[in-house]
Amino acid sequence: MLTVLLILIPFIAGLIAFGLKGSGPKKLAMVASLATVATAIGAWCRLGTAPADLSFAANWIPQLGSQFKVGLDGMGMMLCLLTAIAFLLVFININNREYESSSSFYGLMLLSQAGLTGVFTAFDALQFYIFWELALIPVYFLCSLWGGEKRIAVTFKFFVYTFLGSLLMLVGIIYLYSQTPDHSFSWESFTTLHLGADQQNWLFWLFFVAFAIKMPIFPFHTWQPDTYEQSPTPVTMILSGVMVKMGLFGLIRWLLPVLPEGASMWTDVAIVLSIIGIIYASCIAMVQSDLKRLIAYSSIAHIGLMSAAIFSKTEQGMQGALLQMFNHGINIIGLWIIVEIIQQRLKVKNMDDLGGIAQKAPRMAIFLVIISLANIGLPLTNGFVGEFLMFSGLFHYNHWFMAIAGLGIILAAVYTLNMIQKVIFGNTNALTETTTDLQPGETLALSVVVAIILILGVYPKPILDLVSSTTAAVLKF
Repeated sequence: MLTVLLILIPFIAGLIAFGLKGSGPKKLAMVASLATVATAIGAWCRLGTAPADLSFAANWIPQLGSQFKVGLDGMGMMLCLLTAIAFLLVFININNREYESSSSFYGLMLLSQAGLTGVFTAFDALQFYIFWELALIPVYFLCSLWGGEKRIAVTFKFFVYTFLGSLLMLVGIIYLYSQTPDHSFSWESFTTLHLGADQQNWLFWLFFVAFAIKMPIFPFHTWQPDTYEQSPTPVTMILSGVMVKMGLFGLIRWLLPVLPEGASMWTDVAIVLSIIGIIYASCIAMVQSDLKRLIAYSSIAHIGLMSAAIFSKTEQGMQGALLQMFNHGINIIGLWIIVEIIQQRLKVKNMDDLGGIAQKAPRMAIFLVIISLANIGLPLTNGFVGEFLMFSGLFHYNHWFMAIAGLGIILAAVYTLNMIQKVIFGNTNALTETTTDLQPGETLALSVVVAIILILGVYPKPILDLVSSTTAAVLKF
């Protein structure tokens, strides 16, 4: 039942939040997120002692062969934990912010959390698809109601991209369902199908495009920078920290086990697209002056490396990608928290308008340096171990792929160090002279981020052990 609670707590809290007024929705969101984190930790402990207790199945639509079937393996547990921590960090950080129609804002955020958790726990394809949409629909409203000046056009573009991807995936799911001997949507029925290579070749693209849009990787990425820039920053934190992991999760849970021959046929193409995305996004990030767009392109590069490592289908690459899915989520949320603080304090996000913040906000500067260096994989930070494993996996698959992808490390160092220099060092100006340092809630959120960065940088074994079973299971297909 713990797995069901991970979905029900934010779902029920989200529905209740719509009916509350004043500070009620904010308080409810905080309580619900704390309860979800506690439940996730309890589920993690239970996974090691009684994993069967984390599975739940009930008849849902028996006429279609669909069940409400949820469960947790190592990957699902890791992503549910990331989701719970991410929403808690967001709610802590915005605790002193006021949003118009706060009941709708917090209600939609919690419903999106329920959808994300449902995606990571679903073992029924139809249920997976419904949760996939449940995670996305609240984000459309959050972006269009609380976004920037161009929010309507950007949200429409986001909707078109994701709707197209969802439609392609639904077609693939229905076709696979029609091929199952027991007419079932269950993951087990899908993975035991014996489809011909010709069928798998075209089915691969239905699922791959859907997941590639969500990650996103080149050339399906064009919705992302605009969406990150125009979305309210708390929503951007969830989009980049958690929601992009839906695509990577889809590759590991559904694409590789269900369509192994199709994946083998198109592996090199998928890796090449991922590597193009690494280099392209890194080069674009180098010339950005807008903080939000710089981090958006940085995220595309990082996701591209994870995608390439997954398709390398090596133990090191898969382990590194799974570890980095968690680490990237933590690091990128930390960066977004600082960007949101700067935007709230100074009403700007252009690096050329900043400078000298370290003199006025030393704690913020220290946090920014640590999180930024973790984001580029500095040794003894959480980003290093995952990147090392991913590059090792790519090297074993094809050393040229690894060499080209490795250029992304150099480019990442260039745009990250340039960002640090422009934002926190140098002399203050008339604008940054008025900067104040972190408030208690902001300090708490960033302290949690930095603690995770340093602990997993020195001792990543808990996450690696957690996801090792997933790696072994996927590599068998």
